[in-house]
Parts: sequence; C-alpha cells; structure tokens
Amino acid sequence: MDTNRSGVVIRRGRPAGPRAIGLICAVAAAGALLSGCGNSDKADTGSPGAVPSRAVPASAPASPSGSLSEDRARRKALIPKAKVDYEQALKAGVAAVPASEAIAAELKGSPDAPYWSTVVATDDGTVSAVRVDAVSGKADQPHTQSDDPDDKKQLAARLSKAKVTAQQAAKTATEKTKGTVTTIGLGDADNGGDTAAWTVGVVTSDDWNQTMYEIDAATGKVLSMHVSED
Repeated sequence: MDTNRSGVVIRRGRPAGPRAIGLICAVAAAGALLSGCGNSDKADTGSPGAVPSRAVPASAPASPSGSLSEDRARRKALIPKAKVDYEQALKAGVAAVPASEAIAAELKGSPDAPYWSTVVATDDGTVSAVRVDAVSGKADQPHTQSDDPDDKKQLAARLSKAKVTAQQAAKTATEKTKGTVTTIGLGDADNGGDTAAWTVGVVTSDDWNQTMYEIDAATGKVLSMHVSED
C-alpha cells in the first residue's frame, strides 16, 4: 500500500472488499436478488485529487499460459453484452421506488442474461433492491429490506452526509481511469470513522482490469484506489 503526494492511498493485489458491499449483501438477504457479494471485485471512487498515471500498472500480470485470468475473462464476456449502463440502471431503480435515491448498482448475470442489481433508499433509510435487465432496461418489482430501526437510522445518517451523487462519483472515477463502471455503492470509508464514501469500480477494455476508487461522499475527494491484478 502506497500514498501519493495528494494523500490518495494506492493499493495493489486482490481487493479485501469495500465496506459498501456489506450494504448490498444485506439487501440480498431480504430480496434474494444479489448473490456472491463477497467474491466480486469492486472499485473505488475518485475526485479532485488527481492520481499520477504512473502509479497505476498498465495491465495486470498475465497468467502462465498468457491467457486472461478467470475474472478478466468473465468481464470480457459480460460487459459488452450490457446495453444498459450503470446510470440508466440506477434511473430505472429509482423510478421503481417513489421518492428514492440510488445507493448501489452492480453488473451481474451471464453474457446471455446480464442484469444490474441496483439498490435505492428513501430519506428515512428504507432500502429496496431492484433488478434491472441490462439489455432492455426493464426493472423488476422492488424488494424492500426488513425495516430494522437501527439499520434505517444508520443509512439515513449516511444519506444526509452524501453531498456527492453516484453519478458524480462515477464521473470522477472515469475521468481518472477511462472505462466502464460495473459497480458502485455508498458505504463507510475504509479508513474508519463516520466518513461516508462511494466505492466505484471501473473496467478497462484493453486489459479487462478493474480499478476500484473510494471517494468521499461529502467532498468528492479520492480517498484510495486499487488496481486488481488478477
């Protein structure tokens, strides 16, 4: 783990799994829409504090045979099949739940049936999971998470701190790494405390690597980045 002059933490290797994923997996337990949250690689966000390009490896190490790794091959097969991007998916999710805002999305499924697992929330912290077809953009019926008062209170507080939208966080990440956003989620920053942060994953089509950014949801500052090397 390194820290550049702008204070951005740069990680390499296999990601430990952003805290934002915990929220998505919690929704999965109620809606049964999202699976394997702990195993998918995620990316973190970025914003004003630019990350020197030399700090990011040009590509991940090739496997001994010179072929793509399993994760990169999966991305190569799945991403081109998604005709609906993360922003369209989030809009569909929000449209399915009145007075809600987007807090997470992840591209999942198979090349034959890609879909977005989106998560939206209302101001009082009520969370709903909405599956969106990644080809047609059609949203399924939302599934509401159990109304645990403590969980709702915690999320409501996080939402009140988030001045940066999912779209703004994704723009920050893609300005630094040109590619496709395949995952985004709002959670607590990895550095502890009560900082709310967006985690954004960007995949580049030249090598199918994924770069994760963690972005402060209040200021838009890049807190850390991670380049997947498998």
